[in-house]
Amino acid sequence: MNNVKNQVDRIRQISGVNPYKCMKCGKCSASCPSFNEMDIKPHQFASYIMNGEIEALAASKSLWKCLSCFACLERCPRDVEPAKLIDAARQLVVRQKGQDYLKADEIPALLDPELPQQLLVSAFRRYRR
Repeated sequence: MNNVKNQVDRIRQISGVNPYKCMKCGKCSASCPSFNEMDIKPHQFASYIMNGEIEALAASKSLWKCLSCFACLERCPRDVEPAKLIDAARQLVVRQKGQDYLKADEIPALLDPELPQQLLVSAFRRYRR
């Protein structure tokens, strides 16, 4: 149980989102272009996190079906930001597999003229927390 609480706290820390603000209105799911391919819908992510059902999230195909288009962020009246919760859960899964943080001094080795700079900035922002 303590490990589950640590995982929930870690998701909240990485995402910077308070899932307890979710009122289950479903506006995020209604705007999601991947809705039909998800087994756990965007409006359900907050409930899974609040209930400590992290293993179910980790096993969900929804975790990887999210396009990170942030349509759900725009529609959420309570600023719950489901895409950020989904991204934080993804990071937790990746880190549990042994892949952890990206440090600034590791970036030069990753540079490739074919990669867009935005990708590197996004990766650094994501994996420095």
